[in-house]
Amino acid sequence: QVQLVESGGGLVQAGGSLRLSCAASGFTSSISTMGWYRQAPGKQRELVATISRDGSQNYADSMKGRFIISRDNAKPTVHLQMNSLKPEDTAVYYCNAVRDSAVIPRAQFWGRGTQVTVSS
Repeated sequence: QVQLVESGGGLVQAGGSLRLSCAASGFTSSISTMGWYRQAPGKQRELVATISRDGSQNYADSMKGRFIISRDNAKPTVHLQMNSLKPEDTAVYYCNAVRDSAVIPRAQFWGRGTQVTVSS
């Protein structure tokens, strides 16, 4: 009932910047937390950053000081501004949303992902 579509991925050189966006549609009124995860080939999916409705942010240590997550509760959308990109940031980035409801508390939804490639 919630669809997430990522955009903004691409190819950049090390040290460059990229801005990812995720647009949510469907039954979005009860979405609480939104965030970004990433997965490189042969690796497990890992947390990048999350943001609550009140704007509280959580970042993985390797992203602190380089990435900024933000959201617009009305749209609703979530963005990830990535600066000082490194080759090790290369991965498929997935948008995530948690929806709270009386029927299914904390249901999770995922986008199909967008590829980010950072050349050295």
